[in-house]
Amino acid sequence: MLGWRLLVSAILIPLLFGLFYLDQRAGSGAPYLLGLCLLLAIRGSYEMTSLLTVRNLAPRFSMVSRWSFLICAVAWIPYTWGESQPQIMSLALMSVTFAIAIIVIFLVEATGFREPGQSMERIGAEILSVSYVGFLLAMLAQLRWVIGPETGYLALGSLIISAKMGDIGGYTFGRLWGKTKLIPRLSPGKTQVGGVGAILGAALGAFLWLQFTPSLFNANWSAPAWYWSILFGAIIGVVGLVGDLCESLIKRDVGKKDSAELLPGFGGLLDLLDSPLYAGPVAFLLWKFLPLITVSN
Repeated sequence: MLGWRLLVSAILIPLLFGLFYLDQRAGSGAPYLLGLCLLLAIRGSYEMTSLLTVRNLAPRFSMVSRWSFLICAVAWIPYTWGESQPQIMSLALMSVTFAIAIIVIFLVEATGFREPGQSMERIGAEILSVSYVGFLLAMLAQLRWVIGPETGYLALGSLIISAKMGDIGGYTFGRLWGKTKLIPRLSPGKTQVGGVGAILGAALGAFLWLQFTPSLFNANWSAPAWYWSILFGAIIGVVGLVGDLCESLIKRDVGKKDSAELLPGFGGLLDLLDSPLYAGPVAFLLWKFLPLITVSN
């Protein structure tokens, strides 16, 4: 199983970065990334609503997918209309759209109310699903422009490499040397040694990415001090591990092993995206406040 996971990762990650290369050449409007995010929003909504169709939750796919799709779509408007401060406007549009989604979810449930015992459960499940799939996905995509339109995929790539190297490191260390369980009732497969491996793997991935790729995106950029790269990766490793555990919480509470059967050994789309989705907002802040590139005059 370890070899299979490494093989699939070795195929998927280059394909993803091939898409990023095409999108980089298409300009700051990022049309390929938009298309990918919209597809992920639809698929993620399907998996999330399927997961939560238990007890009295029963979130509606039509409601969750519509608003998740819309949150991702409106995030692109400022980048295509030539706004002077596109990222501020993009974040504002995302937030307002999410707030309207909450209002509409409540309104639809109120107008269709028949009897006690289900409305609040469905409202909670739908708001959770739109938050998880729509808002966190749109927030993740903001790394494409985090320090300006010229950022390209340096920042987004740093998160993906760190998070997935953390996943690989955690799985490898856990399988080879892990004995003591991390949180056995929540995630029986995760070990304390695996947690250390996740942090080390993410730190290594960030170090390699940030030390060797900045000049490929801009000739005036060079690597930051090595300790900033490792700090960035270690933090992403910790947050990604928490994201993995939180997605395990959702699956265990509804009595399912995977979010779907999309890829053998990986589960569904949400199983692949759990650590990047959770780490996206943290990576955004780290790119804002840490000197993760050096600009030469």
